[in-house]
Amino acid sequence: MIKKKKSSCFALFCLLASVFTNTSCTFDYGDKESSGNDHPDLIMENVEYVRVRSANPLAKLQAERVERYEKQNLIKLQNTTFEQYDEQGKEINISGKTGNATIEIDTGNIFMDSNVRIEVKKEDIILETYRLEWIDKSKYLSTGDNNEVFVYRQNGTVFTGVGLQSDTRKRNWEFTGSVRGTYTYSDEDTEK
Repeated sequence: MIKKKKSSCFALFCLLASVFTNTSCTFDYGDKESSGNDHPDLIMENVEYVRVRSANPLAKLQAERVERYEKQNLIKLQNTTFEQYDEQGKEINISGKTGNATIEIDTGNIFMDSNVRIEVKKEDIILETYRLEWIDKSKYLSTGDNNEVFVYRQNGTVFTGVGLQSDTRKRNWEFTGSVRGTYTYSDEDTEK
């Protein structure tokens, strides 16, 4: 088990969930009974969304395609990049990308797959994996039992683990499978 003193990954997922859960848009396409639940109610392409507070950007999200499904309370994103800024809106705290993402509007849960990469600058950590799931209510992060995650830090930490599970409230990380590589520990890690 690898434990981290602080983890701000959950801030990223709260950001992604809030980006689209607070928006509402409706279009009348005619007879709704004839269209099934598998067709989106809204499609947007080449979307750039910037969230601003007091004239400072909080977050920026770009997606090649966004689909909103009202009946299922889902938003699907394709080829997405995202950034979260510091309180002054000057420096990027968290950045990332994913091939696909699904956001459950009512729960805030997020599922990402197809080359997920997240960089948390404050924690000096980069995560890369094929799939990543965020359960908002419990603040739980998981890659699934059989998926590898690659972890990098500037201090020389480079390792791969299988089946990452993280309870971000308790600030711990566990792997259900093997872990290999180099984990470099320094006194600065305990100060974070």
